[in-house]
Amino acid sequence: MNLLRWLRIRAALSIGTLLLASVARLEALPNVHGLAAAVDDRYNHLQTLQADFTEIYQGSGIERTESGTLWLKKPGKMRWEYRSPEEKLFVGDGKDAWLYLPAEKQVHKSSMKKLDDLRSPLAFLLGKAKLEKELDGLSFAPDVQPWREGDSVLRGVPKGLEDRVRQVLLEITPEHWIARILIYGVDESITEYRFSNLKENVAVQDRQFRFSVPGGAEVVEEASGN
Repeated sequence: MNLLRWLRIRAALSIGTLLLASVARLEALPNVHGLAAAVDDRYNHLQTLQADFTEIYQGSGIERTESGTLWLKKPGKMRWEYRSPEEKLFVGDGKDAWLYLPAEKQVHKSSMKKLDDLRSPLAFLLGKAKLEKELDGLSFAPDVQPWREGDSVLRGVPKGLEDRVRQVLLEITPEHWIARILIYGVDESITEYRFSNLKENVAVQDRQFRFSVPGGAEVVEEASGN
């Protein structure tokens, strides 16, 4: 074999090796469908979830940061205990939702089915989760800096909230937990939820999702709509 032919064979083999390596790298990269399905699987196998949360709101010249603990229990139950900077409580029992504001001695009651609340993007976690059904145009958001290194960020528009929400960003950990949710309102507001210390299938009693109106508190019934 002459030198020129040998060099051509070596070059062809090198190009082939590079192409195979490139294909392998592409196959190893996450894709939207696969990542969404992995998140679905993670949450569909949960019965309960406990997490610390931080809620950050920016809009109309206001910036507010609150924090506390969240419990979710299937089917359709949630409890948000706000502790800082002041106490308040949001409880959903699967049928009704209650927001208790101790400082105002007021309780807001609404139907969970008609809940007009930005916690609604979490609702899919309480039933049969399927991200691609809940969010239109689900795609990666490579232009968004993740909260934590190694996480992936997805964007989409939650169905049924198009008149209020421009887009939602979901930050997904390598273990397929939702670590952060950013909700961009059509009014240019941004509501962000960050979750940490997630504990799956902890023992949570149903009584934690029952709400009794405290003595002296005013109950405001929210309009249920159509």
